[in-house]
Amino acid sequence: MSLNARTLPTEEPFFGHKACAGCGGSLVLRQALKVLGPHAIAALPAGCMSAVGFNFPQLCFANNAMITPFAATAAVLSGIDAGLRAQGCKPDDCTVVGFAGDGGTADIGIQALSGAIDRNEDILYICYDNEAYMNTGIQKSSLTPFGARTTTTPVGANLHGCTTDKKNMFEIVVAHGIPYAATASIGYAPDFLRKVAKARDMKGTRYLHVIAPCPTGWGCPDRDMVDIAREVVDAGLWYLAEYEGPQTSQTPAGRLKLNRRPAQFASGADEWGSVEHYLRRQARFAALDGEDIARIEAGRDEMWERLERLTTAFS
Repeated sequence: MSLNARTLPTEEPFFGHKACAGCGGSLVLRQALKVLGPHAIAALPAGCMSAVGFNFPQLCFANNAMITPFAATAAVLSGIDAGLRAQGCKPDDCTVVGFAGDGGTADIGIQALSGAIDRNEDILYICYDNEAYMNTGIQKSSLTPFGARTTTTPVGANLHGCTTDKKNMFEIVVAHGIPYAATASIGYAPDFLRKVAKARDMKGTRYLHVIAPCPTGWGCPDRDMVDIAREVVDAGLWYLAEYEGPQTSQTPAGRLKLNRRPAQFASGADEWGSVEHYLRRQARFAALDGEDIARIEAGRDEMWERLERLTTAFS
């Protein structure tokens, strides 16, 4: 049975939280935990979802859940899994899952994540990527895209926001030869739900990287959050892909698959959506000029050329 809004369980595993209206990260947790089921055990580092989900005396998780040190999400997941196995009390339908933001994943938590992948711990790690440290006041992370305004990458006469490009976290994880890694967007929920279910049913380390817009930090109406999460894919600035390592794909280098190419977009046209339209919908990109937008488009084209080469290399 395919997973969608009608077939997901009606029970709410993540409810009553204090997240901002239109929060993409809260939707990631809500949908993923519905797929993973009531026996999933969640760990979250310092970040938006721990800040809004653990408010004494109210706990917003129906599942077992705990807060981890900022840098230690994957290490804590490894310890939870080892403890369950040592006690002989890990049922088959128990997924040990971490939910961490972009800063807690690509910056502060990357060492622990890399080590867990190297040991092939039986854990699922989900990064909800809102492209900045939103919980502490919208500071730049290494997953903040070029041109975005944050409190540490301001805009003015001589500076148009972030001067660096978004770190390619998915390819870093793939380079480890991980059993399963995938990208997703909360704007394409069926694709995300399918990947969560696939990861749930696998063993070893699994990694999902999900674009989850933050209306507060991105400067867009909360009602537009899902549509913007869809448009970033259609404009080619984010891609939907999955990688299966040598352990699962039976090929020496693993297998990389792109789930969506331009010709498959809703318009039916073999072309990208408008990068400028996507950027202009968000106040964080208000200072960009034509040269900046052209740079972003060129970066998108280079990214897709690389992805096509990688798809061939991993086929």
